[in-house]
Amino acid sequence: MSSMDLKAKFLNIYANLPLNQRNGIIIVIGDEPMTWNAVRIEVENDTDKSKEILKKLFDLQIIK
Repeated sequence: MSSMDLKAKFLNIYANLPLNQRNGIIIVIGDEPMTWNAVRIEVENDTDKSKEILKKLFDLQIIK
């Protein structure tokens, strides 16, 4: 699956997530826990880290 497809799927999931859940930790990259909000910022800015995050979220079947 392309990173653009993963990005679109993530943003769709994020948009439907209740506001109070967006501050919850979704993934740990290295030793850094990341919330839904932090991941959204990385994904929207197409950072190198966002590609790693999206791949891990797909591998964990959070993004399908």
